[in-house]
Amino acid sequence: MARFSVDEIIRQAMEEGKFDDLPGAGKPLDLEQYPYQDPEWRVAFHLLKSGGFSLPWMERLKEINDNLQQARQSIQRSWAWQQNQQEGRQKLAEWNASIALFRDRINSINDQIRTYNLEVPNTGFQVPLVDPNLELEQVMKRGDH
Repeated sequence: MARFSVDEIIRQAMEEGKFDDLPGAGKPLDLEQYPYQDPEWRVAFHLLKSGGFSLPWMERLKEINDNLQQARQSIQRSWAWQQNQQEGRQKLAEWNASIALFRDRINSINDQIRTYNLEVPNTGFQVPLVDPNLELEQVMKRGDH
């Protein structure tokens, strides 16, 4: 399978007219949208996104973020439920089951992050692994207020 550089892909898309009539044509680009992104890649990503294109690793990052948000919401709901229950074995068993499920989900997300970090074009796009203990600590701390 032939690999093309981002510049080649963009040049080919421009030649094919794929960037004609994009929203905001002729207006300055909003480059602050991704302030930590390598400046040499900003315009390329903006053009790809505006043209409806995406790279596989960019799609993986979106999937990672969606999965992480869902896992966080789930454990937050479990914690809120747990806080409203009377003391007892069932309360503790439910909370322990929620924690175990959350840890499994975070392990799966961390596997996705490891794959993503291997796919990105440079280390500036890599993301850190998620610490399930820190996540749980934050949920319980917020719930105590």
